[in-house]
Amino acid sequence: MNSVFKYITNKPFWVNLLTAIIIVVLFLILFLKMLGWLTKHGQYLKVPAVTGMNTNDAIKLLQEKGFEVYIQDSVFTDTAKRGVVLKQLPDPNATVKINRTVFITVNRYEPPMVEMPRLEGQNLAFAIQMLERYHLKLGDTTYRPDWMLNSVLEQQYNGMRIAEKAKVQWGSRIDLVIGAGLVSKQMLVPSLIGMTYQEAKAYLDESGIGLGAIIVDGQVTDTASAYIFKQRPQRFDLNDMPVYIQSGQVMDIWISQVMKVITDSTGKKERP
Repeated sequence: MNSVFKYITNKPFWVNLLTAIIIVVLFLILFLKMLGWLTKHGQYLKVPAVTGMNTNDAIKLLQEKGFEVYIQDSVFTDTAKRGVVLKQLPDPNATVKINRTVFITVNRYEPPMVEMPRLEGQNLAFAIQMLERYHLKLGDTTYRPDWMLNSVLEQQYNGMRIAEKAKVQWGSRIDLVIGAGLVSKQMLVPSLIGMTYQEAKAYLDESGIGLGAIIVDGQVTDTASAYIFKQRPQRFDLNDMPVYIQSGQVMDIWISQVMKVITDSTGKKERP
């Protein structure tokens, strides 16, 4: 150690300075070489095309080629296969440095849920546009006599009426009941007394007659099985003449959980 110190101190200053500069330069060159080796500086790879591939296969291929993979987004479209890569960044065949991260956007396996729009009361053409906007499909269309010609009277999903903002799966088929206008054909007022609500509703729908007011007598725990004991209009007027009704008009009904017998002011049973 003493000999090294004496060697340094016995040399002129400029020699020591030059020696120090050479050592620093050599150290920097060695450091940069090691840095390039560690970071693989100057090595480039071509990004393979994975758009349209199954997501798992795409990730495996990219990792085998020396890329990091990050799923940037997960969306859904019914125009592409489920579970495939829709987009990648960098683009296919781009030349990038090794260890570069490739960002991919994939198509979901399961369609998302969307809100049911309000179609009832809307024109049929507008309702179809709304279904497309909400990524839903038009199912069956049935026509019912009603003064709201070509307007949606009821929106249904799987045979049941569906409310606005209810959640349904993307691409679901929505059935519509459309108003067919009123016809001049008249029919005798049907007798609903003794029927259950469910039976009467089905009968009236088939005849094109709507339900108006529903008056509940007492406690009703099951509306569908409740009995109708009174209706308006009745089948016969005060002069015992038949009363007529036409499609598109409505009838009011009174329901009870048990069947009741109604009598008029003279004590006679009301005619069915």
